[in-house]
Amino acid sequence: MEPIRYYSTGGKAPAVSFREAIFTGQPPDGGLYMPTEIPRLSLGELWELRGRPYHEIAFRALRPFLVPEMPEEELWRITKEAYDFPVPVERVWGRRYLLRLDQGPTASFKDFAARFLARAMQYFARESNDQRIILVATSGDTGSAVANAFHGLEGLKVVVLYPAREVSQRQAKQMNTLGGNVVAVACEAKFDQLQALVMRAFEDRELSHLNLTSANSINWGRLLPQVGYHLYSYLSVAETKDDRPVDSVASGNFGNVTADFLAMRMGKPVSRIVVATNENDEFPAFMETGIYKPIKPSRACLSNAMNVGNPSNLRRLFHLYGGSIDRQGNILRMPDMDALRRDAVGISISDHTTRLTIQEAYERYGIILEPHGAVAWAALKRYLWDRSEDTLAVATETAHPAKFPEVLEEMGVEVELPQSLRGLDERPSHELKIEGSYSELRELLMSLR
Repeated sequence: MEPIRYYSTGGKAPAVSFREAIFTGQPPDGGLYMPTEIPRLSLGELWELRGRPYHEIAFRALRPFLVPEMPEEELWRITKEAYDFPVPVERVWGRRYLLRLDQGPTASFKDFAARFLARAMQYFARESNDQRIILVATSGDTGSAVANAFHGLEGLKVVVLYPAREVSQRQAKQMNTLGGNVVAVACEAKFDQLQALVMRAFEDRELSHLNLTSANSINWGRLLPQVGYHLYSYLSVAETKDDRPVDSVASGNFGNVTADFLAMRMGKPVSRIVVATNENDEFPAFMETGIYKPIKPSRACLSNAMNVGNPSNLRRLFHLYGGSIDRQGNILRMPDMDALRRDAVGISISDHTTRLTIQEAYERYGIILEPHGAVAWAALKRYLWDRSEDTLAVATETAHPAKFPEVLEEMGVEVELPQSLRGLDERPSHELKIEGSYSELRELLMSLR
């Protein structure tokens, strides 16, 4: 079996191995890595996985992308270690389901990707005795998941940047209370600005000696593991081989939803992917008009991890449909809009509707949603408004409601803290603060060596 290679969406960088892709993070031409081929699983192969533990499904999804570059036994070990927590698929009513991705160590769906990436990086770094700095910008849960996943791993240091005014106190605590090899930096800037700083640092040749790499979803090794839970959700809800569910995916930087498009390309039956956004509605507007206009600065919404006005992973999605767009949001080649509109729809949800959805879900069904899951649920409801009640559908809940106590308390909804969050508020902070200029970030990074 020949290993899959990874090309850059920028079109000006050589194809690389999986190991090179995850340690480089961003290709030198400023694009993003994509596989030269997307392996397919037949419907029969998928159905053989029904009822299997999550880590087995994750292993099966990842194997064609990594083997033989990583031995099967190592990949099996990594997936089994990474996914040692439950992945509930909750029936809300009829054939409407909620995929709860909030049971990991930081109570966020980002745990699925971060825990795999950390272990994969550690495996490959040990082979070459590398020392690495993982540089991450986060609008919410990415930072806490990455910080937790890499915390204490020898040879790997994490620098996580987050907008001081747009993450919840609990999200910040998950990053700034770890210490050790985790450096948490609160910035007076928005996520899009921080993402631009990170990309600039990767292109700064004078920082090449730091061996910088990314654990944001611009890193292929962060996005790929998310395919596993999209396959798992289908296998959990499909009753017959004819079932083709509607997926509603909470979408910020588009790593989560791009993984679902990849799962579809790998053979997962899907009727439609609902790309659910908050008031940062640049993608729903593009789907309607064919004109793409990034939102600068991004709009601050309750679903803060989705406050992205120009999603990085849109470049990958364009490539899946034969298009090309640069990181500033300039369309270089239009994707196949007929195919994209056949497979997907973009729906934007306001903060007002988000609040109403949380309240209605609690009062009507007894389920507790946090803002991101509420956006996915509200978008699914809107899409299914005039469709049959027998339509099979799944919405993603991406974080534990207890991470957003301020929002839920406003509506009189109380939620018990999961074990992973207990005692967090009392832990001392080791937070650094910068305004958010590149010179400040550069100076900080240089001080780490």
